[in-house]
Amino acid sequence: FALKELHGIFPWLVESIFGSLDGIIVGWNLRCLQGRTNPNEYSVALDFLDPSGPMMKLVYKLQAEEYRYDFPVSYLPGPVKASIQEQVLPECSLYHNKVQFPSSGGLGLNLALNPFEYYMFYFAISLITQKNSPVTHHVSPSNSAYFILVDTYLKCFLPTEGSVLPPPSSNPGGAIPSPTPRSPAVPFSSYGMHHTSLLKRHIAHQPSVNADPASQEIWRSETLLQIFVEMWLHHYSLEMYQKMQSPHVKLEVLHYRLSISSKHHGSPAQSSYQALHAYQESFKPTEEHVLVVRLLVKHLHAFSNSLKPEPLSPSAHSHTASPLEEFKRVVIPRFVQEKLYIFLQHCFGHWPLDASFRAVLEMWLSYLQPWRYAPEKPPQSTEALPRSVSEKWAAFIQENLLMYTKLFVGFLNRALRTDLVSPKNALMVFRVAKVFAQPNLAEMILKGEQLFLEPELVIPHRQHRLFMSPTLGGSFLSSRSPAVTDASFKVKSHVYSLEGQDFQYKQMFGTEVRNLVLKLAQLICQAQQTAKSISDHSAETMASQSFFSWFRFTPSEMNGSYTGNDLDEIGQDSIKKTDEYLEKALEYLCQIFKLSEAQLTQMMMKCGTAQDENGKKQLPDCIASENGLILTPLGRYQIINGLRRFEVQYQGDTELQPIRSYENAALVRLLHRLSSVLNERFADQMEVLCSREDFLGRLCRYHLTNPQLIQKIRYSPVVRDRTSPNWGPRISLRFLASYRTLISLLMIYFLASWFYIGPVGCTFIILIGYFLYAVVMTFFFEGWKPHEH
Repeated sequence: FALKELHGIFPWLVESIFGSLDGIIVGWNLRCLQGRTNPNEYSVALDFLDPSGPMMKLVYKLQAEEYRYDFPVSYLPGPVKASIQEQVLPECSLYHNKVQFPSSGGLGLNLALNPFEYYMFYFAISLITQKNSPVTHHVSPSNSAYFILVDTYLKCFLPTEGSVLPPPSSNPGGAIPSPTPRSPAVPFSSYGMHHTSLLKRHIAHQPSVNADPASQEIWRSETLLQIFVEMWLHHYSLEMYQKMQSPHVKLEVLHYRLSISSKHHGSPAQSSYQALHAYQESFKPTEEHVLVVRLLVKHLHAFSNSLKPEPLSPSAHSHTASPLEEFKRVVIPRFVQEKLYIFLQHCFGHWPLDASFRAVLEMWLSYLQPWRYAPEKPPQSTEALPRSVSEKWAAFIQENLLMYTKLFVGFLNRALRTDLVSPKNALMVFRVAKVFAQPNLAEMILKGEQLFLEPELVIPHRQHRLFMSPTLGGSFLSSRSPAVTDASFKVKSHVYSLEGQDFQYKQMFGTEVRNLVLKLAQLICQAQQTAKSISDHSAETMASQSFFSWFRFTPSEMNGSYTGNDLDEIGQDSIKKTDEYLEKALEYLCQIFKLSEAQLTQMMMKCGTAQDENGKKQLPDCIASENGLILTPLGRYQIINGLRRFEVQYQGDTELQPIRSYENAALVRLLHRLSSVLNERFADQMEVLCSREDFLGRLCRYHLTNPQLIQKIRYSPVVRDRTSPNWGPRISLRFLASYRTLISLLMIYFLASWFYIGPVGCTFIILIGYFLYAVVMTFFFEGWKPHEH
């Protein structure tokens, strides 16, 4: 194809692959394409979109001709879109010199992107826009073609070893040039039209990375990273956006709005209310979105940790450091830290309280542990001892203090509202406690807090925002800030740049957070007791199903009582895992916060797991009223979290219970009719026999159940008195419809045939044996009723 033809079909081709921005066109649906289900399409897609594949060769071919493609601003993340529509340039250098007003009669603003940027914009944003893709089978996000491509692009453009591979070029001996800077197309306030200000200095003194010849080596690396961060992490609420803006920026925006109030630039400026409303768009990241961000975080740690050690001589460093090495040095604090922190805060505050939060948790823990992705390997030892965190990571911990402390408090608040008896929730608490309990980590976090709480000396107003703002400088090749030797100043700068100068810091090792940890420890103790009671109940149930239970129906089956918990379904192995996770989590919390044995003992006593005089768990917390007992908020909490429960029992006619799964429906109906006929015909005779005081009367009372004579049933606490209907003595043959009973009888008849005993003789022996058993039971346990327990 001619280059002009390729230029014309390029936008259509990109949209056909990644789908349309409005989500209507699905495209190749890379997020659901897996090698296990579609091996041919999977391999073709990966080969075609590989960094050295046909698609990227087309991108580089178009890149050489400096073509531009329009990307609508309306599909950018909410904060960026509203900022541009307000004609205030975002801080990220990715948008500089790219915003274009629409042509005559056009609608909306556009970004003029080069082919590489256009391709990567579509690739990154397809993770957000293509949420409702049709899925006919279970999809594992980490095995999808999209996930594999993200990993491939990161390894190619952000290599941990060597340098970025040069793009293939059709020019002999020549390389594809990096895009050249373009003149401003929109009179934005930050382009320096008016008097000098903070915002204009911030933009004006940022040379584009592409303008520096030395930066041609890695311009694709910086562009790819900025696009990924902007599309995946640049989402937050209006309140967060307002808090992040410094007074200087707000004053600049105000001056600009006043200056253009009577001017028009092709289209009227959007009202302030409409622009701010864009920030309030609901943003709900998916689990797949979080997994991709975790992949990005892990690779950036490995990329940053592959930085070569600095030479001892500063002059040697200035002459030998390559652009890629400089990029590794600042990639996390300048490009990722701020937006990832806000993204995590959003997830911690809005994610549902269920096990899917594990993805967010692991992404957070991955960021907190850069040493896991360091090139050096830990020494192999026979003992599985936790590896101590080296002191060389102290600077990272201090410069990311809020990631450790404030988000830990956010996790505590979530954990206090979850059901810790669930193995998945218990595992999350265990994971966090295990990470923070690594030797020397808590001490370094405490040191960082102490540095932040040191009294300030003379610090110019808002200087911290200029010194250490992670996004300051736009491109890493801009002039570097002077070395700040004061560690306390670095920590303060980090905190204030993310939260503002008016932020009230809550100490992780302070009294307030310590009390939250004690509450969590108490909940862990309660959850352990609950798991133990569930395990004991399950063990009792299994023990009751002994060999003799095959020869008679069990009482619990017929009275319909339910003395278990919904968590019985998780199984004994899961209950054991829950107990192990909680026990280790409690041990780790004690190590981190130096909790004493006396405090743990006191908590165990306050767990509310005391048993009543009958050895059964107490009822949920209630208050007495004229209508009976009423649940308190504490009682509702105890029921929701499985800490206490009511004994639920079937209180109707046992003969009319719903047919169970272990019963034959036809036999149940047939035997019920037969029992009803017998009870109607011999009701008077059975009443006379049961009223006798001799042995015959006792024997009849043993067989002919009388539900009124069983035992007191604990009714719902709302109703104090309830009259039980008197069904009188009657015959119940329903137990013969149980598959267990039928299988037991077949086994007995089968064994009897080995001894040449026929069916009639075997039936006679069974009746004689049961009669003798009933006589013995009548003598010793007259009050025991086999059908009603």
